[in-house]
Amino acid sequence: MMKVKVLFVCLGNICRSPMAEAVFRDLVKREQLEEKIEIDSAGTGGWHVGSAPHEGTLEILKKYKINSEGLIARQVEEKDLREFNFIIAMDESNVRNLERLIKAEMNPKARFIRLLDLVEELEVKDVPDPYYTGNFEEVYELITKGCLKLLQKIKQENAI
Repeated sequence: MMKVKVLFVCLGNICRSPMAEAVFRDLVKREQLEEKIEIDSAGTGGWHVGSAPHEGTLEILKKYKINSEGLIARQVEEKDLREFNFIIAMDESNVRNLERLIKAEMNPKARFIRLLDLVEELEVKDVPDPYYTGNFEEVYELITKGCLKLLQKIKQENAI
């Protein structure tokens, strides 16, 4: 079986998407599915390329004992659209920015999903950007709910 490749995307890749990458990696590890699911994150903008996650993201991951090793900001590239199965956006503007990357001749393999669209019971569908709100706890709770649903979806669709 080929690995299912998941890319989490937000604006700068220092708050929400690295948090989602770490949370999802933790869930995948707990279920011993590291050999079946590959996880990464990126930003639609390039301002923070090469930077570690925001201190608020690092603090919340530490609080919940989630490993943050190896999280370095990078920008989404065209090849990501061909290489990843799922590109998980944190909000609607991320989805629009990703769609702009698609060239007419491209045949992207990736399915774009807004993370909180997977959590039917939630009214809020955009993960708020804690870079502006400062509320990393709320973002952690929303991302965790979304990641649990995403893992469920991947396991069902791939019979793993």
